[in-house]
Amino acid sequence: MADQARFSDLAMEHMPALYSAALRMTRNPSDAEDLVQETYLRAYRGFGGFTEGTNLRAWLYRILTNTYINSYRAAKRRPEIADVEDVEELYLYHRLAPSDGTLSRSAEEEALASFTDDEVKAAIESLPDSFRMAVLLADVEGFSYKEIAEITDVPIGTVMSRIHRGRRALQKALHDFAESRGLVGTAPGRSSE
Repeated sequence: MADQARFSDLAMEHMPALYSAALRMTRNPSDAEDLVQETYLRAYRGFGGFTEGTNLRAWLYRILTNTYINSYRAAKRRPEIADVEDVEELYLYHRLAPSDGTLSRSAEEEALASFTDDEVKAAIESLPDSFRMAVLLADVEGFSYKEIAEITDVPIGTVMSRIHRGRRALQKALHDFAESRGLVGTAPGRSSE
């Protein structure tokens, strides 16, 4: 009985954040609720093995991530192939920087000012799962590389690579989106690829 009460006291405060993360992973409110419920069930069952004083939030996110991978991605027969190697560094900067070299705002600020929250969310959701999850855990949830490595159970170098490549792909998706809606033009002397 004491473990039940202790688990409830410690873990329940993280439910809203876990639900938000689950919703970004599954892209469906019903699936997100199921994922969070399964996460809390697994966390409760394994709470005896949790070491108090360690990072409970990261422990819960690891269970959430592993549950998502096992339950939702296992249904896919082939891994998603992502080709972001051809996306150049500082993609948005090179496309949005004025040719005279003057900037009143950074390229990212300039670009993001043109997008609604829903448009940015759609661009994030267009990323391949492994990149999307790494970018979300780093940039939205605020986890460190080390914590993300522990949560996703991959080496820290892989985490860094996924975040880097995910951000590059996100830049390209946002630029393509802005260009297709006429929010930005092709910078002089540059092709739109």
